[in-house]
Amino acid sequence: MADKTEQAATSLKPYVRPFRVDGSKEFHLKLFRRDADGDLEKDEGKAIIEANRKRLSDLQEKLYAQDRWSLLLIFQGMDAAGKDSAIESVFDGVNPQGCEVYSFKTPTAKELDHDFMWRSAICLPERGRIGIFNRSYYEECLIVRVHPEVLAQERIPQKLVTKNVWRERFEDITAFERYLSRNGTVVLKFFLNVSKEEQRRRFLARLDEPEKNWKFSLGDVAERGHWDRYQAAYQDMIRHTASASAPWYVVPADHKWFARVVIGSVIVDALEKLDLRFPKVNKATLEKFGQARAALEKEGKSGGGKAAAARKKR
Repeated sequence: MADKTEQAATSLKPYVRPFRVDGSKEFHLKLFRRDADGDLEKDEGKAIIEANRKRLSDLQEKLYAQDRWSLLLIFQGMDAAGKDSAIESVFDGVNPQGCEVYSFKTPTAKELDHDFMWRSAICLPERGRIGIFNRSYYEECLIVRVHPEVLAQERIPQKLVTKNVWRERFEDITAFERYLSRNGTVVLKFFLNVSKEEQRRRFLARLDEPEKNWKFSLGDVAERGHWDRYQAAYQDMIRHTASASAPWYVVPADHKWFARVVIGSVIVDALEKLDLRFPKVNKATLEKFGQARAALEKEGKSGGGKAAAARKKR
């Protein structure tokens, strides 16, 4: 079994390591290609996606049964980067009872009455479960940074909003994720790195195809005008919040199928390293199981005799 696990992990390395950012070296977003495909053909990629789904389903079952670890997956990216479809594809076939997906939109009045991480904290996965954040507390270092007027709506005491507010938020987030890691939550963060040209094509597809019209938002187009500021914000955010305990994965997102190869491979690789196993039953419990089996078998024999007698009476 160990050999098979090692072989599987080795086969996934080309789709994991090149995209990992963990603070061990200087990070520059511009060095990551958005159109990378891992030198794979699309059919080869689909085969890896399917294999990862099957392995993920098995690992999720063991994660749930063992009830020790939890997994938090954070997805960030520009509009039309493919976050929704990636989540749907990667987790196709996984038991929905073991996964919970949260999409964080504009904060409500109640959420604004709390600290900026509160609404995410109350949605953290329980032990044995997978929590998926479609956008997250990282929006507080992205959209809020690109649109400073949003920060004023959070009603933070003015003297606390200094020129260091973003660095302070990076520090708070890093400390929070380190705390989660120390308590058994594996944190994996994905930035779906789509190009501006590919985003344009996807927006046009939403306009051209009636079944995709509902996805289109005029606000999304307006945000394209802030593209460079968002890229700078992502660069700074990833550089300051990447760590060994909560790494970022900069996922090439121009090819949706390859993005799914990377995301699935990263998740499977991380779960494989936990050495998840179904809990073993102790000797005393096994003896009780034996007694239960005997009672059930006896009941079956007795019930079978009564059923035969009832048929004769007919």
